[in-house]
Amino acid sequence: MRISVAADERVGVAQELIEELARRGHETVLHGALAAAERDDWAWASEAAARDVAQGRADQGIVCCWTGTGASIAANKVAGIRAALCADAATAAGARQWNDANVLALSLRSTSSAELQEILDAWFAGQPSAEPDDQANVAHLSEIER
Repeated sequence: MRISVAADERVGVAQELIEELARRGHETVLHGALAAAERDDWAWASEAAARDVAQGRADQGIVCCWTGTGASIAANKVAGIRAALCADAATAAGARQWNDANVLALSLRSTSSAELQEILDAWFAGQPSAEPDDQANVAHLSEIER
Protein backbone atom coordinates (compact mmCIF):
# COMPACT_ATOMS: atom_id res chain seq x y z
CA MET A 1 0.00 0.00 0.00
CA ARG A 2 1.19 3.52 -0.73
CA ILE A 3 0.93 5.81 2.30
CA SER A 4 1.41 9.57 2.20
CA VAL A 5 2.98 10.71 5.48
CA ALA A 6 3.32 14.26 6.79
CA ALA A 7 4.79 15.73 9.95
CA ASP A 8 5.65 19.26 10.91
CA GLU A 9 8.61 18.16 13.05
CA ARG A 10 10.94 15.17 13.30
CA VAL A 11 10.14 14.57 16.97
CA GLY A 12 8.26 11.95 18.92
CA VAL A 13 7.27 8.97 16.79
CA ALA A 14 7.83 10.69 13.42
CA GLN A 15 10.92 8.72 12.41
CA GLU A 16 9.65 5.51 13.99
CA LEU A 17 6.44 5.83 11.97
CA ILE A 18 8.34 5.96 8.68
CA GLU A 19 10.49 2.99 9.66
CA GLU A 20 7.48 0.98 10.86
CA LEU A 21 5.55 1.59 7.66
CA ALA A 22 8.53 0.38 5.63
CA ARG A 23 8.87 -2.67 7.91
CA ARG A 24 5.23 -3.48 7.22
CA GLY A 25 5.91 -3.34 3.48
CA HIS A 26 4.27 0.01 2.70
CA GLU A 27 5.69 2.52 0.25
CA THR A 28 5.75 6.04 1.67
CA VAL A 29 5.46 9.49 0.15
CA LEU A 30 6.92 12.01 2.59
CA HIS A 31 5.87 15.61 3.24
CA GLY A 32 6.69 18.52 5.53
CA ALA A 33 9.63 18.02 7.88
CA LEU A 34 10.01 14.49 6.49
CA ALA A 35 10.86 15.82 3.02
CA ALA A 36 13.93 17.87 2.19
CA ALA A 37 12.49 20.74 0.19
CA GLU A 38 8.94 21.17 1.48
CA ARG A 39 7.38 23.65 3.84
CA ASP A 40 7.14 21.92 7.21
CA ASP A 41 4.25 23.83 8.80
CA TRP A 42 1.44 21.49 9.83
CA ALA A 43 -1.24 23.02 7.59
CA TRP A 44 0.87 22.78 4.42
CA ALA A 45 2.35 19.37 5.17
CA SER A 46 -0.99 17.82 6.09
CA GLU A 47 -2.68 19.32 3.05
CA ALA A 48 -0.01 17.80 0.79
CA ALA A 49 -0.52 14.32 2.24
CA ALA A 50 -4.31 14.63 2.06
CA ARG A 51 -4.16 15.76 -1.57
CA ASP A 52 -2.08 12.67 -2.39
CA VAL A 53 -4.92 10.52 -1.06
CA ALA A 54 -7.73 12.58 -2.62
CA GLN A 55 -6.03 12.58 -6.02
CA GLY A 56 -5.14 8.87 -5.97
CA ARG A 57 -1.37 9.23 -5.58
CA ALA A 58 -1.61 7.38 -2.25
CA ASP A 59 -4.02 4.79 -0.87
CA GLN A 60 -4.11 6.32 2.61
CA GLY A 61 -2.43 9.08 4.57
CA ILE A 62 -0.96 9.64 8.01
CA VAL A 63 -0.57 13.21 9.23
CA CYS A 64 1.21 14.28 12.41
CA CYS A 65 1.75 17.41 14.44
CA TRP A 66 2.43 18.13 18.11
CA THR A 67 -1.17 17.40 19.19
CA GLY A 68 -2.48 15.89 15.97
CA THR A 69 -5.39 18.32 16.02
CA GLY A 70 -4.07 20.83 13.48
CA ALA A 71 -2.94 18.06 11.15
CA SER A 72 -6.40 16.46 11.23
CA ILE A 73 -8.15 19.79 10.67
CA ALA A 74 -5.95 20.65 7.68
CA ALA A 75 -6.37 17.20 6.11
CA ASN A 76 -10.14 17.35 6.53
CA LYS A 77 -10.30 20.58 4.52
CA VAL A 78 -9.41 18.58 1.39
CA ALA A 79 -12.52 17.25 -0.38
CA GLY A 80 -12.88 13.49 -0.05
CA ILE A 81 -10.69 13.20 3.03
CA ARG A 82 -11.94 11.66 6.24
CA ALA A 83 -9.10 12.20 8.70
CA ALA A 84 -9.40 10.80 12.21
CA LEU A 85 -7.25 11.82 15.18
CA CYS A 86 -6.55 8.54 16.96
CA ALA A 87 -4.90 8.23 20.37
CA ASP A 88 -5.57 4.50 20.79
CA ALA A 89 -6.28 1.33 18.86
CA ALA A 90 -10.02 1.27 19.60
CA THR A 91 -10.44 4.74 18.10
CA ALA A 92 -8.40 3.75 15.02
CA ALA A 93 -10.49 0.60 14.51
CA GLY A 94 -13.71 2.57 14.85
CA ALA A 95 -12.52 5.28 12.49
CA ARG A 96 -11.83 2.72 9.79
CA GLN A 97 -15.02 0.74 10.42
CA TRP A 98 -17.70 3.37 11.00
CA ASN A 99 -16.18 6.43 9.30
CA ASP A 100 -14.22 4.80 6.45
CA ALA A 101 -11.38 7.13 7.49
CA ASN A 102 -8.68 7.39 4.84
CA VAL A 103 -6.22 9.57 6.78
CA LEU A 104 -4.89 8.79 10.25
CA ALA A 105 -3.87 11.77 12.39
CA LEU A 106 -1.40 11.26 15.23
CA SER A 107 0.01 13.37 18.04
CA LEU A 108 3.79 13.56 18.03
CA ARG A 109 3.64 14.62 21.69
CA SER A 110 1.49 11.90 23.22
CA THR A 111 1.77 8.82 20.99
CA SER A 112 4.14 6.30 22.54
CA SER A 113 5.96 3.61 20.59
CA ALA A 114 3.66 0.94 22.02
CA GLU A 115 0.54 2.96 21.15
CA LEU A 116 1.88 3.59 17.65
CA GLN A 117 2.17 -0.16 17.04
CA GLU A 118 -1.34 -0.82 18.37
CA ILE A 119 -2.88 2.07 16.42
CA LEU A 120 -1.23 0.96 13.17
CA ASP A 121 -2.30 -2.66 13.75
CA ALA A 122 -5.92 -1.59 14.24
CA TRP A 123 -5.84 0.94 11.38
CA PHE A 124 -4.50 -1.47 8.77
CA ALA A 125 -6.67 -4.37 9.97
CA GLY A 126 -9.79 -2.21 9.77
CA GLN A 127 -12.28 -2.29 6.95
CA PRO A 128 -15.25 -0.01 6.24
CA SER A 129 -18.56 -1.28 7.56
CA ALA A 130 -21.03 -2.87 5.17
CA GLU A 131 -23.97 -1.76 7.35
CA PRO A 132 -26.38 0.49 5.44
CA ASP A 133 -26.56 3.08 8.25
CA ASP A 134 -22.77 3.38 8.40
CA GLN A 135 -22.50 3.66 4.62
CA ALA A 136 -25.24 6.30 4.57
CA ASN A 137 -23.33 8.40 7.11
CA VAL A 138 -20.13 8.24 5.07
CA ALA A 139 -22.01 9.05 1.86
CA HIS A 140 -23.62 12.04 3.58
CA LEU A 141 -20.17 13.51 4.17
CA SER A 142 -19.81 14.06 0.42
CA GLU A 143 -23.15 15.87 0.44
CA ILE A 144 -21.94 18.10 3.26
CA GLU A 145 -18.82 19.00 1.23
CA ARG A 146 -20.97 20.36 -1.59
